[in-house]
Amino acid sequence: MGQAVFTRGSTLRHILVMTSTSSIGLMTMFAVDLADMYFLSLLGEQELAAAIGFAGTLLFLLTAISIGLNIAMGAMVSRAEGAHNRAGARRYCTNVLLLSGIISAVLTVPLWITLPDLLSFLGATGLTHEYAVAYGRILLPSTMFLTVGMVGASALRAVGAAKLSMYATMIGGAVNAILDPLFIFTFGWGLEGAAWASVIARLAIVLMALIPLHRKYNLMAPPSLNHFLADFKPVMVIALPAMLTNLATPIGSSYVLKSMAEFGDSAVAGTAIIGRLAPVAFGFVFALSGAIGPIIGQNAGQHLYGRVREAIRNALLVNLVYVCCVWLLLALCADYVINAFDASGDAAELLYFYLHWLIGGFVFAGTLFITNACFNNLNRAHIATLFNFARAFLGTVPAVFILAPIFGAKGVLAGETIGVVIWSLLAVWLVNRTVNVIQAGIELPKTEVEELFEPLKEDETCQWAYSSGQAQLNQQCHSHIDSDERGDTPEKPIR
Repeated sequence: MGQAVFTRGSTLRHILVMTSTSSIGLMTMFAVDLADMYFLSLLGEQELAAAIGFAGTLLFLLTAISIGLNIAMGAMVSRAEGAHNRAGARRYCTNVLLLSGIISAVLTVPLWITLPDLLSFLGATGLTHEYAVAYGRILLPSTMFLTVGMVGASALRAVGAAKLSMYATMIGGAVNAILDPLFIFTFGWGLEGAAWASVIARLAIVLMALIPLHRKYNLMAPPSLNHFLADFKPVMVIALPAMLTNLATPIGSSYVLKSMAEFGDSAVAGTAIIGRLAPVAFGFVFALSGAIGPIIGQNAGQHLYGRVREAIRNALLVNLVYVCCVWLLLALCADYVINAFDASGDAAELLYFYLHWLIGGFVFAGTLFITNACFNNLNRAHIATLFNFARAFLGTVPAVFILAPIFGAKGVLAGETIGVVIWSLLAVWLVNRTVNVIQAGIELPKTEVEELFEPLKEDETCQWAYSSGQAQLNQQCHSHIDSDERGDTPEKPIR
């Protein structure tokens, strides 16, 4: 029987421990991407940085799919653990891993075939287009490895194995960091060398995530077609909205890059450097949005809504403090960053403008990441989807469209930042209201809850959908939880 480790103790401590361990691995991977950019900048060709910017935007479309499946894995396994249902956790873990590999492979093929046309649509031309095609053609097929590795790491976090999840991503980053200079300079492969280093690093992540899942936690059940088909619907209830949610970001980024391409390769190169720098600077925030999911999921799985609200507040506070600290640090170091990448012209101006004036706006992006994770773990994934698409189409696109003709390339960057503000504030209000509504018992009629969320037995098909209603039926099995620890008033059991 699994132990729901996040239903006890300080939620702030859980958030900090989960986020810090996860962020180390993430920031290691992001730092390697940044190192790619740095090493390639030493070759003295501005087109190389621009090419990574164009190819990276398209690659992020598949990464967004990975993130959606990553969310589904964390949400479903953590909820099963919260309900003390290890059989369900094993089934979901296995089937989400299989599904992630299948979906990634299916989507990679058309993207690989149409890559040159898609890059032309974004505005890549000449040597930049040629470099971007070469880079993307090598890296695209390995997306399946990255997806399975990310999903496996999410399963480790969902059962509280944050350090093992961290080790998987750290080792992948270390492999990439070692191979980058070897392939780029020693072998003289240039941009293609950076791509091949990333391919091998992704294979390392898969191995380091799946081995402990199988050997230490026994979370990989034998594959079964019947089980896969039976679990497909409840998995997609979370995975599909989460994938759609995350697709909104690369769609908005594609519009931003296409608008930036009108100002030349130097502007695109500056944007590409920012695109590699921001994940390193805010890897902690990305990790925070991933860490809060299992914490919300396990506490919602046992109906501890007082702890759910506390976790949300603490996550938003940590996000605010961290972003302000990073803003101050990078504003002071702006000149060093610009010189390190040998940026000049529009690229240098954009970096200076971003590091001094726009980087603090990431607090709103972080807020939206956190609220999306909360919605996904409260059976409201469709709300996260709506907010992300609203951010892209009702925030980023109109803001960039209005500001770009007035302020040029700086207007494009500013529009991308401004577009998220109002939607993040609305999301904070709505996620708190959602918790109150669920706790009040307005989620489903009692008879539907009893029918849909009956706890699994070892030999039963994993049919229950992802919902906080599962917690209500399990509450009577966990009467040892003290009402003071819960933060809620004791409620009568449903049955």
